[in-house]
Amino acid sequence: MRKVYVRRDFEIIGELIDPGTRVLDLGCGEGELLEWLKEHKQVDGRGVELTGTRVQRAISRGVTVYQGNLESAVSEYPDQVFDYVILSQTLQETRDPLKVLRGMLRVGKRAIVAFPNFGHYSVRLTTLWAGRAPRTRLFPHEWYNSPNIHFLSVLDFENLAAREKWRVEKRIFLSGAKKITSFPNLMAEVAVFLFTATPYSK
Repeated sequence: MRKVYVRRDFEIIGELIDPGTRVLDLGCGEGELLEWLKEHKQVDGRGVELTGTRVQRAISRGVTVYQGNLESAVSEYPDQVFDYVILSQTLQETRDPLKVLRGMLRVGKRAIVAFPNFGHYSVRLTTLWAGRAPRTRLFPHEWYNSPNIHFLSVLDFENLAAREKWRVEKRIFLSGAKKITSFPNLMAEVAVFLFTATPYSK
């Protein structure tokens, strides 16, 4: 796939979505991903974004986006109306992550979540040696102005998926532009999961 985004997880998400499907992008920003999916995958896409200026820029790209709180947006849609619901780099900023994830699986047949891995070795080392809230290339904010309010790792999400009996169909782990295949909880900067509410048959 041609690299059209600075964020590598956008490329991965684009690869996971089938052409001609219905997609909801929660926290869609300026609509870059929706624009690409519309052009290259011919999806019927919708987006939700909290910031008004970003909504305006997304609309100028020719995608359908409305301004709203993603935590309540999923409650406004009927069951299983979308083929995919996307939440990229926003899960750690939500007030009630589990409610959002369950809502995504209610309105969508599949969910795609990408999030920064707080279990990455750089985060661990920064906290261990500095004794302060981590500040790394991946997490450049000070503790008092960081948008991140929940700190999860690859293992945290895996454990939640197992507890909720979600079926994880694909796991992709990234460090910069490279895919990580070993020790993802330690080595991955970003994790991408494709999952559904339907558990595996026993």
